[in-house]
Parts: sequence; C-alpha cells; structure tokens
Amino acid sequence: MKLFASLTSPYARKIRILLAEKRLPFELVVDSPWEANTRVPDINPLGKVPALVTDDGEVFFDSPVIAGYLETLDASPAMLPEDRLEAVRVRQTEALADGIIDAAVATVLEGRRPQAQRSESEVARQIDKIERSLAELERRAHNRQWLHGDAIGLGDVAVGVALGYLDLRRPELDWRARNPLLATLAERLCARESFVDTKPPVS
Repeated sequence: MKLFASLTSPYARKIRILLAEKRLPFELVVDSPWEANTRVPDINPLGKVPALVTDDGEVFFDSPVIAGYLETLDASPAMLPEDRLEAVRVRQTEALADGIIDAAVATVLEGRRPQAQRSESEVARQIDKIERSLAELERRAHNRQWLHGDAIGLGDVAVGVALGYLDLRRPELDWRARNPLLATLAERLCARESFVDTKPPVS
C-alpha cells in the first residue's frame, strides 16, 4: 500500500496511527497538496490528503473512508466494534474529532488571509464549535479509560489526533484546563509509539 500524506495533516496522521497500531506495512509518500508540483490531484480528484493506494491499485480517500477500508483487512487490533450500532457510535466520536480539526483548520486559514479580509466573528464561530465539541467529548470520557470499550479504538485515535492538532495550531485555547479527562486520555495516547512516531513537525 502507498499512503499519500502531508506530515502536518491531522487527517493523514490518523491513518498513519491506525496503520502503525495494526502493524500494516505501507509506503509513506510525503506530498502536500499545497505545493505546485503535487501529485495528489492525480490520485484524489478532491486534491486532498490522505489518499491510500492499495496493492491492487484501488484508491481510497478521505480519512473516515480509509479507516473503514483498513478494518476490512482483518488486521488486529480491530478499531471498530463488531456490533453495528456501537460502531456507529464510534464513528460519531470520530466525526466530533474531525469536526474539531475542521474548525481549527478554518481558523488557521482565516488567519492567513490579508488583515483587511479577516473575519474575527468567523474565527469566534469556529472556536465555539471546538469548545462545544470538546465539552461533549469530556462528557463521554467520564469514568472510562477509553472512549468506547476496553481497548484503544478509532474514536480514541481520532480524538487524540484532534487534540494534538489543537496543541500544534491553537495552543492558546488551553483545552486541558477545562477538559481534565481528555487531558488524561491525551497523555495516555501520546505515550504510544504510534503517536510518538507521527508527531507533526512544527511549521
């Protein structure tokens, strides 16, 4: 398999962590869609990473889709439960985490616009999304070591990646002060080899 990814993309990091946890061999092709000579649009018509090319040449893109594909390979550990309703609940946790990333990315892009074109109200709206989502995840973490079940799963990985992205791009939000249970979860996750090896460069 080949994974096209940017080293700073949180969505790509999620897939890299899943591959590492499952010990699935793959070739990492570092490619940023923001670069002029990027190959990403040739692989994913949306021009986004991550994009996974299977050994058979089939392409999967969008991190939730790739995560779903990896579960079909029957590589342990399973990151989704067998119970279909519980699997939907895990995917909802993943959606919350991805939504936090989406909102944080929107604030970063807004901050890169010329000063006269920036919208502080839009930044505030996105931060509100982040804060509400963090509060919901904090609620879900009550009395649990992992967000779903008794072992690390897709929801935990997605949330850990989202929290790491906030540390990278929005450290001033100080999310740990208001979400101590998430802080404990993040500490547990960040000690794992898969998270250590995929920590994004500061750029």
